[in-house]
Amino acid sequence: MAPLLLTSSPIHSFPATPKLSFRSKPRPIIRAAAGLEVDSFTKKSGYLFQLSAFEAESLLDYSPSRIAAIYRRKPLILLRRLIQISTTFGKWFGIRYIDNLMERSDQMFKVRAAELRKILVELGPAYIKIAQAVSSRPDLIPPSYLDELSLLQDRITPFSTEVALDTIEKELGLQIDELFSEISPEPVAAASLGQVYQARLRRSGQVVAVKVQRPGVQAAISLDILILRFLAGVVKKAGKFNTDLQAVIDEWASSLFREMDYRKEADNGLKFRHLYGGIKDVFVPNINMEHTTRRVLVMEWVEGQKLSEVKDLYLVEVGVYCSFNQLLENGFYHADPHPGNLFRTYDGKLAYIDFGMMGEFKQEFREGFIEACLHLVNRDFDALSKDFVTLGLLPPTAEKEAVTKALTGVFQDAVAKGVQNISFGDLLGNLGTTMYKFKFQIPSYFSLVIRSLAVLEGIAISSDPNYKVLGSTYPWIAKKVLTDSSPQLKSSLQALLYKDGAFRIDRLESLLTESLRARTEKALVKIQREEANSRMVFKEILSFTLTEKGSFVREILIEEFAKGLDALGLATLDSLTSAATTRIPFTGSSVSFMSKEDMINLRTFHRLMFLLAGLESNKKSFEEVNGVGNPNNNQSAYLEESSLLSYQPALVSEILAMLSIIPELPPELQQQLLRLPADLARRLISRASARTIQRIFL
Repeated sequence: MAPLLLTSSPIHSFPATPKLSFRSKPRPIIRAAAGLEVDSFTKKSGYLFQLSAFEAESLLDYSPSRIAAIYRRKPLILLRRLIQISTTFGKWFGIRYIDNLMERSDQMFKVRAAELRKILVELGPAYIKIAQAVSSRPDLIPPSYLDELSLLQDRITPFSTEVALDTIEKELGLQIDELFSEISPEPVAAASLGQVYQARLRRSGQVVAVKVQRPGVQAAISLDILILRFLAGVVKKAGKFNTDLQAVIDEWASSLFREMDYRKEADNGLKFRHLYGGIKDVFVPNINMEHTTRRVLVMEWVEGQKLSEVKDLYLVEVGVYCSFNQLLENGFYHADPHPGNLFRTYDGKLAYIDFGMMGEFKQEFREGFIEACLHLVNRDFDALSKDFVTLGLLPPTAEKEAVTKALTGVFQDAVAKGVQNISFGDLLGNLGTTMYKFKFQIPSYFSLVIRSLAVLEGIAISSDPNYKVLGSTYPWIAKKVLTDSSPQLKSSLQALLYKDGAFRIDRLESLLTESLRARTEKALVKIQREEANSRMVFKEILSFTLTEKGSFVREILIEEFAKGLDALGLATLDSLTSAATTRIPFTGSSVSFMSKEDMINLRTFHRLMFLLAGLESNKKSFEEVNGVGNPNNNQSAYLEESSLLSYQPALVSEILAMLSIIPELPPELQQQLLRLPADLARRLISRASARTIQRIFL
């Protein structure tokens, strides 16, 4: 029995597809007539397809040497392609130049944008892929061009359905009517490497998407990459670029070749589903491995709309969180997250549908990237220059002091706006001159990471022009740094929080505050950037520090509390001694028991108490009255602090109120809390004993 054909309107994009509807009577598939018009890519660039079976098989995996060997034997095809590319683009740029001379550029803007899209389609997949990446940046591309280039995501002229059905039958070794009970008569989406049909599996009745590869894409991409590699070498030498441009193209080309093997895409999809399919409100369709080959892929059908068309800020946040997990948790990430690959399903989930272009981010580079973000946000540009060496962006021979000075000049103003206002695009733009001066290089692995982040920010900007991916990702970075068991990240946290032995509580406060914004629940996304009340802040910080993941931060806090309580005891003793001395006649001024370090510890203790209590307004008033942070304050100012009279009632009442939170904690956390006083007392006794011995013998 032949498969029923789905009723079909003109070709439309994946998400707009209506529910399956069937003709009342079976209808055989009508094979294409001999004179059927071919698609523009085949018509203009079909001469590229002329490879022997042996040559085609040798191009299954990316190899620049094999590609070069094939086209050395085909110099006329190479020459014809070079002429086609140069004349096509030359003509378009020439017309644009004439438009400028005749002062009609504005009137012809939309026309030229449409012409450029047609040119890219005629030239084929390599150029379409480049345009797809560009089309995801509304902050960089004029609207008319953006509208046209966005059509390249899933609305490219399809190739013949006759050819597609023949491909399915040859690849799967079965007749169409044996595979499917229904299949759409035309593709519902057509992209650079293939096109998609909606169908129903005969055996299971499941509605699926059937992706079929375009004929000739491997030959066309191979030759275009060969040309681009040659041009990259020329540009690098002529422009004295530090980055190995050919290596960057090789990385991109390798990912393209992997994308052209649908078996690898299927494996990627299964791995992606396993790693990220369990994230709240993320949907990853299942892959039908039984009906997947190198040129045909069958997967679960997804109903929805493009994420860029619905302006769902919650799902953008979900996408940022999912990208954080991809890049910085597991290192297996979607390297092609353009709007055609991200959907909002009708039940409100974020769906990923294309797994051809994936990237691997190694552990050492993930940790280096996290450290770089930390040092950037905290304006530690000296450490940032070292991070760039770790990431391979700078050669080890670079002058660190000069680089630090340059990075300070580049990033100081951007970071001064606050972490939530740091634009990933602005950072890259500001870095351009410095990259050239200090011989920055873009490692091949890093090019896909940058592209993934830039594209994600572009999608977010379409929903919110003020959206900043780095600002939204940083809370997850802060949370990871505070909770990760990696020795390298623990060492980074230690270095971040201490300088010359002094505890920098402002940095801990910033990390804790940012980590509390790391949420994805719908009810909380709306208040992510609002100030949380002191009770909730205390409960979240306390719960975090009592867990196993918070053990490293807990040790730091207990140590600083021990130092602070020790200093508070000394300050109280100083106050009592001073009061007694003033009442006894003929006595000199009292001698302070406090050292400079003790005074710093006391100040840190006060800040810690305010941090836990969430008393921002009281903290500010306290700092104004007592001059905290003023290096010219003398010791008497610190003794005035130690009396606690100016703020003690508010602080004590707040702490007493917060003690009521303890019964709300889980039993295991309450047990952990009960162990803290003994640990704190042990550290206090140790400090007091060490100080006594020191003063006796020194």
